[in-house]
Amino acid sequence: MTNLTRRQALAASAALPVAALGAGTAHAAAEMKGPSMANHRRFKLGDFEVTTLLVGTMPRDEIQTIFGMNVSPQEFAQVSKENFIPDDVAQFFFTPTIVNTGSELILFDTGLNAEGTGAALAEAGYSPDQVDKVVITHMHGDHIGGLLTDGAPTFANAAYYTGAVEFDHWAAAENERFEQNVRPLADQFAFLEDGGEVASGITAAAAFGHTPGHMTYMLDSGDKQLLLIADLANHPVWSLGYPDWEVRFDMDKEGAAASRRRVLGKLATERMPFIGYHMPFPAVGFVETRSDGFRYVPAGYQMML
Repeated sequence: MTNLTRRQALAASAALPVAALGAGTAHAAAEMKGPSMANHRRFKLGDFEVTTLLVGTMPRDEIQTIFGMNVSPQEFAQVSKENFIPDDVAQFFFTPTIVNTGSELILFDTGLNAEGTGAALAEAGYSPDQVDKVVITHMHGDHIGGLLTDGAPTFANAAYYTGAVEFDHWAAAENERFEQNVRPLADQFAFLEDGGEVASGITAAAAFGHTPGHMTYMLDSGDKQLLLIADLANHPVWSLGYPDWEVRFDMDKEGAAASRRRVLGKLATERMPFIGYHMPFPAVGFVETRSDGFRYVPAGYQMML
């Protein structure tokens, strides 16, 4: 038997022809898979279980026609560059939230359509018939789009909640999406005022401006709190970071800016986590003050502890 030292073995392998080394190991190139992203994120909040659902995502260009409408292109470009994002395109996210209180399954907003929300629910391990309550934070189309499936209630066993001011506005507005998706369920809605309770530990808080009756919702369980801010801020930089920058979708731009400053200031002071419907998925983060505005701090492992 011939015993080779490690140095001798390495020298011998180096002398082998390349073809011999590769014999029997050639593979076809792996195919490109394309981008992918999980569509749910679940964590504990006290005795609650909270799941964010990604029901859609899409790019939008000509972005300063949506955000930062009242600042110069130069300022918009500089702020974008400082935050490592392009100034001509953004990725939009649509993120309903489902809360399991232990006795009820409560869905906040229903996405763009029933198909997308149903798929995300299924991926998270739920079915529409398990939802006990549906809460509509406000009545823009990307929040009410999943209420009906082929004219029938998507969440057949659910009770429905929304802000009274919000419902009254849209009921008088002759809005097509409201008439199509909400009006058929009108007699099943319960209406909330500021401070109204959806369930034990879940209360509404007015944050008007984005729409006339836009609501946020506080989750409070054990010694943990989290605020669902809905569309209070629609982008982590261009509306959260700079709350006075105008957003096309805000119906009352001055009121929306005032609500942002008030609510984001409270989140920063109390170091409270929040979920934002349009924040980059999984849409969970924190706020800190920065100069005259704020900075978005995406959640890392904090919600796992």
